[in-house]
Amino acid sequence: QVQLVESGGGLVQCGGSLRLSCAASGRAFSSYSMGWFRQAPGKEREFVASISWNGGSTRYTDSVKGRFTISRDNAKSTVSLQMDTLKPEDTAVYFCAGGPTLYNYDSWGQGTQVTVSS
Repeated sequence: QVQLVESGGGLVQCGGSLRLSCAASGRAFSSYSMGWFRQAPGKEREFVASISWNGGSTRYTDSVKGRFTISRDNAKSTVSLQMDTLKPEDTAVYFCAGGPTLYNYDSWGQGTQVTVSS
């Protein structure tokens, strides 16, 4: 497992941008797939984006394709989510997650709030 701490959330106007960062500690990071999830009030947590251990493969939920970009820096043990053209429906708590595969996550951060005003 790895320990994960998110940062970069905040309040932004519709159409604006935010960049979320996730700092990881633990030896497993460089071999872990990483992902971002979000949970809006009254809704279940949903997948947003993921990236393979070497950055060679990425995946996005349909609603953020073309607007969000996930990246990682294994030398710095960080993973980022660049969010552009934000919409009010992107408002949620965003969680960083890590795991041995793109579909199996065993480490979670505490979350960071993103609020998009209309």
